[in-house]
Amino acid sequence: MLVQRARRLAQPTAPPVSVWVDQGRVVAIDEDAVGDSAAAKDVLDADGSLIAPPYVEPHVHLDTALTAGEPHWNASGTLWEGIARWSERRETLTRDDVIRRAEEVIRWQVANGVLHVRSHVDITAPDLVGLDAMLEVRDRVRDLVRLQLVAFPQEGICSSPGGEHRLEEAVRRGVDVVGAIPHFEDTREDGVRSVELAVRLAEREGLPVDAHCDEIDDEQSRFVEVLATLALRTGLRERVTASHTTAMGSYNPAYAYKLERTLRRSGINLVCNPMVNLHLQGRLDDYPKRRGLTRVKEMLAAGVNVAFGHDDILDPWFPLGTANPVMVAHVGALATQLMGPAEIAECYRMVTDRAAEVLGLGDRYGVEVGRPASFVILPAADPFDIVRRQVRPSHVVAHGRVVARTPATVTDLHWPGRAPETVDFVRRGKLSVPGGAGRARRSSDE
Repeated sequence: MLVQRARRLAQPTAPPVSVWVDQGRVVAIDEDAVGDSAAAKDVLDADGSLIAPPYVEPHVHLDTALTAGEPHWNASGTLWEGIARWSERRETLTRDDVIRRAEEVIRWQVANGVLHVRSHVDITAPDLVGLDAMLEVRDRVRDLVRLQLVAFPQEGICSSPGGEHRLEEAVRRGVDVVGAIPHFEDTREDGVRSVELAVRLAEREGLPVDAHCDEIDDEQSRFVEVLATLALRTGLRERVTASHTTAMGSYNPAYAYKLERTLRRSGINLVCNPMVNLHLQGRLDDYPKRRGLTRVKEMLAAGVNVAFGHDDILDPWFPLGTANPVMVAHVGALATQLMGPAEIAECYRMVTDRAAEVLGLGDRYGVEVGRPASFVILPAADPFDIVRRQVRPSHVVAHGRVVARTPATVTDLHWPGRAPETVDFVRRGKLSVPGGAGRARRSSDE
């Protein structure tokens, strides 16, 4: 395959290049924008669009997706009723049911340019039917999407009968990541012990850790400091992720300042899920209502890696969602007040290379010679432009094959007193912002 007239994301104002692909890998990037098309089996003309790494989904629940309202809706909109509604639906799970829903959402993700996914999978059911189904899905989509599965103990490890055994069994069956949910355990002591069990198991088996951590509007929920400290002391460091950490939005300034140092030293990642937690958190507040989000801006400034995740898609916790990471970046920019040009561009990084750090993709990610030929073509000026206009990829390429195409949306305008006008809003109104592709302020001791 030859991709002609493509502009590189890292150099959006530089002249276009041609990108050569062979046997699923990028083999050359030439300054000649056209290249020798006679030597290529397939030619994709980017027409000046950006060629960029695919989107990365660092936090989603594919096993629960598309179950909203089954058998009942979450009327209160709280996290706790969501868990109760899912407990009802979990009783009816079958292999085919889970596979059908998960693969449907994966199709949405691929259409949106997502080719790397980390999905949490509930391991509460004694027969682990959901986990077995998702392990099969992982195998079925492996030529298209790199899918990591987290053993997620929805009802807790210590507080759920058989929880520790099921976590061990999930690892034996082949999950990629060990999970935990310390704030849902019966006591603080159980919460601490659950984190210790998860980290010990991950260390023994050579696996990463991704814990639902402090997803509650309680300023006393402080399990992230326990997780970070264990990450540092065991040497797991960047292989550990704390997801949600919404209680951080309720911490007092003195403790939050101390916590920044702990997290920076530990090397762990944070994943913020702005759409879902804006919906779930603050439900027990009168006014003013908390946003219920982690301290994204402050943690970025402290040098902590932060990514944005979609989390739930049409399930008991969130009745909306299209599996579009650019929508997540857009909402995240608004919700966390990352609204400067460079900060908006940083929100794009939180669904691409920052999310890739969470998944530990390393040199398997990026449009570089020798790396997998998995990328998207984006008709946009730069990351700022992508987030502002919610630009969808015109082409999605996975391992050297075009797997999705989205035609440009063209609108015919018929204004009174004017001649009809055809407008391509995808390419009209581009705004290239100086420094827009830059990074947010980082700590001087990073």
